Amino acid sequence: MPTPEPAAARAERSQGHRPLYRDPSAPLDARVRDLLPRMTLREKTGQLNQRMYGWDAYRRTPDGGFELTDALYAETERFAGLGALYGLMRADAWSGVDHTNGPGADDSAALADLVQRHVIERSRLGIPALFVEEVPHGHMALDGTVLPVNLAVGATWDPALYERAAAHAAAELRARGGHLALVSALDIVRDPRWGRTEECFGEDPYLAARLTEALVRGMQGGPADTFAADKAPVVLKHFAGQGATVGGRNSAESELGLRELDEIHLLAARAGIRAGAAAVMAAYNEVDGMPCSGNRPLLTGVLREQCGFDGLVMADGLAVDRLARITGDKVSAGALALNSGVDLSLWDEGFTHLEAAVERGLVEESALDAAVARVLRLKFRLGLFERPYSAGKLPSPRQGRALSADLARASVTLLRNSDDTLPIASAVARIAVLGPHSATTAHQLGDYTAPQRPGTGSSVLDGLRRLAPPGTDIRHARGCALTGDDLSGIPEAIAAAAASDLAVLVLGGSSARTPETDFAANGAAVSAVSEMSCGEGVDLAGLRLGAAQYALLDAVVATGTPTVVVLLQGRPHVVPDTAAAVLTAWYPGPWGGDAIAEVLLGHSEPSGRLPVSVPRSAAQLPVHYNHKDTEYGGYVDETAEPLHSFGHGLSYTSFEYGTPGTDGRTVTVDVTNTGVRRGRSVVQVYVRRLITSTWPRTLELFGFEGVDLVPGECRTVALPLDRDRLAGTRTVEIRVAESARAALTAVPVLLDLRA
Repeated sequence: MPTPEPAAARAERSQGHRPLYRDPSAPLDARVRDLLPRMTLREKTGQLNQRMYGWDAYRRTPDGGFELTDALYAETERFAGLGALYGLMRADAWSGVDHTNGPGADDSAALADLVQRHVIERSRLGIPALFVEEVPHGHMALDGTVLPVNLAVGATWDPALYERAAAHAAAELRARGGHLALVSALDIVRDPRWGRTEECFGEDPYLAARLTEALVRGMQGGPADTFAADKAPVVLKHFAGQGATVGGRNSAESELGLRELDEIHLLAARAGIRAGAAAVMAAYNEVDGMPCSGNRPLLTGVLREQCGFDGLVMADGLAVDRLARITGDKVSAGALALNSGVDLSLWDEGFTHLEAAVERGLVEESALDAAVARVLRLKFRLGLFERPYSAGKLPSPRQGRALSADLARASVTLLRNSDDTLPIASAVARIAVLGPHSATTAHQLGDYTAPQRPGTGSSVLDGLRRLAPPGTDIRHARGCALTGDDLSGIPEAIAAAAASDLAVLVLGGSSARTPETDFAANGAAVSAVSEMSCGEGVDLAGLRLGAAQYALLDAVVATGTPTVVVLLQGRPHVVPDTAAAVLTAWYPGPWGGDAIAEVLLGHSEPSGRLPVSVPRSAAQLPVHYNHKDTEYGGYVDETAEPLHSFGHGLSYTSFEYGTPGTDGRTVTVDVTNTGVRRGRSVVQVYVRRLITSTWPRTLELFGFEGVDLVPGECRTVALPLDRDRLAGTRTVEIRVAESARAALTAVPVLLDLRA
């Protein structure tokens, strides 16, 4: 049982104190100024610490309820309260939380209230805690709605749809008692060998910026001093440059000049800040020789002074303690992080010694106060002093499922379709559904996903069986596993393919963790086990699938049966272009199987577009489209061009673009559906700088818009041109096309910016 409250603590709380500034109509800063001077150094230090793993704060009781642990009692006693608590509702293989011992949709709020009541009682001034939760693609909690991963969201090129899904995730979080959402948004893919590629919106900063804006608007609502009861402040991860680490290795250094950092890695952060993002998380990587958590030029000079950010900065897990490698000890490591601009730690020891750091002169108390003020201000904005306990109603799970399915459907990207193999013709009577991904949902969810209840979701096999015309003969064979070279199941798959009119071969990777995974102290996978080939800590030297998957592909294609390859993956993999049709759905979430089946059967159109370039081999890397405009030639033994370029995606219909025009501030183009089916074209506006103050990139995305057209319909699309991004440039070419590769040969419009 938890240790009883010490008599000294009870006596301290019983002493008379002027009441908290509780008037909700008072300015936020006035409320902070009233509270802060009455806090002790110990209490201030406590507000900046987020030491515990939330799942260590409670345990199930025999009657099915919850009780608090000695660990939580000790933590709140140590700091006379609690600043923030991470992952109270987190459930996964690392935390060990599942449906047998963790909080579900029905009792999460009760657990959150139990913990909050304890924190407030232990705080001399009645200061509530922030409950910080992972919301990478939906709330990472039991019964939370799982959305497609960010890379799939990037493939939708649809900020409005994503904004609605983000709003649903925020409402779920708040109704269950959570407050602050950790959301990946700022990392830009520059090397897809990185295991966290799935957490990125893509390789382009403008696409990421548009989706980051949508994320902030959806989760937080419009700019306001306070948050609505169904809105959640976000922590945008990660600042900055983590997607460009050397060799695609997690947490490695990023060799970035200031211009590259500014042009590629800060655009999404600026967009999120303009939209009102409440917080950002400092990344693990270093920039210019200093890890981000101890990088004052980055966190103070760039983030606060240049970008105008006045919100909260959180360190990534255990990142502050890593600074001891250069400072010599954890006390000075904590001081360095605070002085650099970090406000709130995550699991570190370094910030627990801030009281000593002030007393030793390593930190000015005014710097400590500034960080505490930002934490308190966020708590006031959330209304936690007036409404510390959860009171919201959970949004409809059916609505969450519909939004997840809509995102999955919009992300399906058709890469190849020779001889109009897709959509599946009505004459196709026998379909072989094959491959390691074909009949399971476990591997289509992505990293940072809570355990799912049995029966949740749909596989590709499920979707085709449910949606195919009555009488369709659908047979199934797994063929092989995702990893390894076991070929014993391939003969069964060959037989099924040979006896069918069409083979649907579902291949890919997996970020599914298991209890056997070896985890680092921050939750990253130390070694991949089972069929795990992607996710945090799972970086690849190459981009190949498991060896048996290639053998299965070759064998099925060799039968002569038209073959459609469906890729479920967290990064672009290298797959031979031998099948009649290829589409990718990334990690589409639980209901991705239905979404894929709808596209295969022609019930919906393939509307996704690539958010990353797909290389022919890892030896080509980097292959991102927006490289510098130098003599970017091929290799002696291979072309330098990707297999599929950024922005690429085929439709079941065809579109024709007219000659674009511009008045210098808006780009217009006529788009006509010249085919026989309804479809969605994503109009992409690229800029090529001709005369400019620094060496330009070959192309830069400056605008996009999806347009749905029925056969024969023509519509004029008008897109704003951001002149601020063109500062220092005199002359540009504007190119409008359906992909970066197509833009290189599109008819340009010359624009003189001096006019």
